[in-house]
Amino acid sequence: MSDLSSLSVTAALIGLARGDFTSRDLTHACLAAILKHDPELRCFLAAEPEMALAAADAADARRRKGGDLPPLLGLPIAVKDVLAVEGMTATAGSRILSGFQPPYTATAVRRLLDAGVVILGKTNTDEFAMGSSTENSAFFTTHNPWNTERVPGGSSGGSAAAVAARLTPAALGSDTGGSVRQPASFCGVTGLKPTYGRVSRYGLIAYGSSLDTVGVLARGAEDVTALFNVMAGHDPLDATSADRPAPDVRLSAGATLKGLRVGVPEEYFIEGIQPEVEERVRAAIEELKTLGATVQPVNLPHTKYALPVYYLIAPAEASANLARFDGVRYGLRVENEDVIEMFKDTRGAGFGPEVIRRIMLGTYALSAGYYDAYYGQAQKVRTLIARDFLAAFEQVDVIAAPVAPTTAFKIGGHGDDPLAMYLEDVFTLPANLAGVPGLAFPVGFDAAGLPVGMQLMGRHFEEETLLQVAHAYQQTTDWHTRVPEHK
Repeated sequence: MSDLSSLSVTAALIGLARGDFTSRDLTHACLAAILKHDPELRCFLAAEPEMALAAADAADARRRKGGDLPPLLGLPIAVKDVLAVEGMTATAGSRILSGFQPPYTATAVRRLLDAGVVILGKTNTDEFAMGSSTENSAFFTTHNPWNTERVPGGSSGGSAAAVAARLTPAALGSDTGGSVRQPASFCGVTGLKPTYGRVSRYGLIAYGSSLDTVGVLARGAEDVTALFNVMAGHDPLDATSADRPAPDVRLSAGATLKGLRVGVPEEYFIEGIQPEVEERVRAAIEELKTLGATVQPVNLPHTKYALPVYYLIAPAEASANLARFDGVRYGLRVENEDVIEMFKDTRGAGFGPEVIRRIMLGTYALSAGYYDAYYGQAQKVRTLIARDFLAAFEQVDVIAAPVAPTTAFKIGGHGDDPLAMYLEDVFTLPANLAGVPGLAFPVGFDAAGLPVGMQLMGRHFEEETLLQVAHAYQQTTDWHTRVPEHK
């Protein structure tokens, strides 16, 4: 039997259905890979071997019983530690939630559990999903499996690295400003940020409520589709959930893209972009042309404002959302007889420097006398960014662009320069501000052997188009099948 932990979602589901191996076999192989490689990579905040094997045994028993079986029965996955799973801790990578166990499960996770998945454990994240490198985790930094001196990206770095290292066939992430797509690019995997409202946010520990999305990371578009079809759909528990029927994305076997119009925004090919990133992305766009697509330039003129707009809106929402962590009801409490001092001491000890920075930025932007000048103005420009996308999608079906200006940078490479870190998300932020779906997938490597990713952005609720384009590309290329040397 080959190394089962290296199987893709698609291959794993086929093998399980044929009886080539059991869910216990597959889950045990993933847990063994975690035990072997995670001490170096640090992808998991908490693996759950006993719970995982018990769930795998239950899946095997259900398969033996026969009948109408759920679509993902026995498939092991990992979950980013910003999503609530009953019976597992949910820290959001923060000391302020140390030991917290939610009494409920996030809707996206619940739907996957109902579809038969086995949860291997919770993956590392930048604290409250605030970061682009997973260096902001309160517990430890995750390492990129392609080069352990490099970051895996963030904030879903633990999930992306775990998929790339073949510790799990797939993992869940969250994307507020690029936190699924950027680590997917840095780690050479495929990552989907759905349309805002397409996947329920219930049970997702909130960062920026008008921006947060729950996404998927896996090897290829076909694998991502299998999980997305289950997760997406209306949820009455989430007031921002779109009242639309659940998708039923079926990817065609053919690799033709005849009739597809691809837009290329020059605003995304900026001065300072790593030359190899631009070369690989433009080569991938040429491959789409070879597959039958037509390519034309599009303009997204307000893209240059996305970074300042995001870093007013997201911190403002974080300032409000993180006010609930005060030491009163759950998580860390620094005892003090004076309740106000207890609040201060708990938040001071529990939040890391990046979270504190963003809370302060957001509180300032919302304060009396500054609200209209900063937060209010940012919301107006956000509308202009969204209109840019609407205008572009009147001319094209998808927009193709780099995911990040560079490949994975060295751990500690941005040191105490938060602006340099924020610039890592300059190409991913606009899709969140506009609420449109985005899909990142590997299109090559740089001279140092680090993955390069391209992203496709589409019209609201047209994830199927993005997945179909990536699937067609992945049928004629093998970048998504490349494996880091440690395997």
